[in-house]
Amino acid sequence: MLTRSLRPFLLLLAAFLGLSPAVPAQSLAGSKASMVRQSRVARQHDYSYLRTSSQVHEFARRGLLVRLPGSSNYRVADVSFPYARPQVKTFVERLAKQYRNACGERLVVTSLTRPTTRQPRNASPLSVHPTGMAVDLRRSGRPACRAFLEKTLLTLEGREVLEATKENHPPHYHVSLYPEPYMRYLASKGTGSSTESSVARYRVRGGDSLWEIAQRHGTSVARLKQANGMRSSQLKPGMMLEIPAR
Repeated sequence: MLTRSLRPFLLLLAAFLGLSPAVPAQSLAGSKASMVRQSRVARQHDYSYLRTSSQVHEFARRGLLVRLPGSSNYRVADVSFPYARPQVKTFVERLAKQYRNACGERLVVTSLTRPTTRQPRNASPLSVHPTGMAVDLRRSGRPACRAFLEKTLLTLEGREVLEATKENHPPHYHVSLYPEPYMRYLASKGTGSSTESSVARYRVRGGDSLWEIAQRHGTSVARLKQANGMRSSQLKPGMMLEIPAR
């Protein structure tokens, strides 16, 4: 495989000689090399591989993982642990809005953080699902929706902010997001330069109420409950709430 430093030189040389160099085409086929890259990025981000359900919930309590509650643009379907790294939530929300606008249906998330003890039997030992930086997206039955999503994933893979693989059992797209490169990519587009700009969090203190928190942050009780997947207004000190953007 050509290094990035040599590739531009060889492309120029080929053009000078009138040749058409064979540059590997991007695909969603996946590979062992891709899995190794994903694992390496997880280590570079110093992400833990969570082993148990209790560890996932502890990371969520500490705000290291955030809930994906679903919205008018996407839904979370039968996911045991609806949590992911904050950057993954930003990615899903942005992608889902574009997807809904392009093909008229909601994006469906089928898997997020999975502890190693809850991985399926056929999961790769290099899988980054236990780190919270991966998301699985259901493959639509509509050709236009599949075409849009695959083109978008390949474009972002070309920007080196994620790795995407088309899986068949069940039909879905496995996406491993590279959090820091992705947020730099968004910053270069003028859409925010940090995770904190897209995901605000508040730790509940004794005596807090949802109404007071909503008033303090310029939002509503209904939006707070929706953002956090809450069915009641009951709060416990130490809870971490996601604050929807104004």
